[in-house]
Amino acid sequence: MSAGLVALLDDVAVLARAAASSLDDVGVAAARAGAKTAGVVVDDAAVTPQYVRGLAAARELPVIRRIAVGSLRNKAIIIPVVLLLSWALPWVLTPLLMLGGGYLAYEGAHKVWGKLRGHGPKAEDVHEMPDEDTVVRGAVRTDLVLSAEILVISLDQLTEEPFLTRAVSLVLVGVLVTVAVYGVVAIIVKTDDVGLRLAESSSGAVARLGRGLVTGLPKFLAVLTVVGTAAMLWVGGHILLVGTDELGLHVLYDVVHHAEVAVADATGAAGGVLGWLVNTLGSAVLGLVVGLLLLAVLHGVQRLRGKNAAAH
Repeated sequence: MSAGLVALLDDVAVLARAAASSLDDVGVAAARAGAKTAGVVVDDAAVTPQYVRGLAAARELPVIRRIAVGSLRNKAIIIPVVLLLSWALPWVLTPLLMLGGGYLAYEGAHKVWGKLRGHGPKAEDVHEMPDEDTVVRGAVRTDLVLSAEILVISLDQLTEEPFLTRAVSLVLVGVLVTVAVYGVVAIIVKTDDVGLRLAESSSGAVARLGRGLVTGLPKFLAVLTVVGTAAMLWVGGHILLVGTDELGLHVLYDVVHHAEVAVADATGAAGGVLGWLVNTLGSAVLGLVVGLLLLAVLHGVQRLRGKNAAAH
């Protein structure tokens, strides 16, 4: 009996070590996949606070919670779809990535163009309390695109992993990204309330800190928006750069890669960082050019539809 128990415990230990090894593999794979989505995640965190602007302070966190639940629901739908595609039609991932990259480039270029033309929402434009259901639906629709892009980018980093590792890694990335993004968004949107309370209920350095939080939040959001826009152009452009190379159009990738290598070789110890910056800048420029082209095409189509509608 004791020998059987020892053998059983030995088997359990072997299984535990195998499980720990598998979890370690999943953790490494998920971290590698999640790192590639940083640009989209930053943009998601930059965009979401705009949805709760104008809401009563007491309703901000409940609305963010509803959007987060919608985001998890989006990912629960997307993960099986992309896993199935990666198994049945693996060649489709690159075109899907490039479609997502084009969307990111378009969104980034749209923001740049709007900023250059002085367009965009202003505080004085908000006259009445927005409808919460409309806010949540709009935010969840936007999240659907961003979530799809995050998961496809992540899956592209997991093509060499076993199917189960890919599946668990995508679930981990989806949950962790959702918690991180909407946790940060909740902190951001409540920062001014905390600052106001500190300013009103305290004195001295604490009150100054509270006033600093209130006055600094709009500036922080403005910086976050700029970072998110740059990240969209960089990530979208890089996806397009790599995708065109994988599909056989090597010229764009070669130009950027050769420039990166040339700068890295010429700048000594700082070559790694400066080479990366060259690659990043090249990707962002490509993203901006493609985004502006897509913006022009869409604007032309809208004008054509408007003329056709007026003619009828």
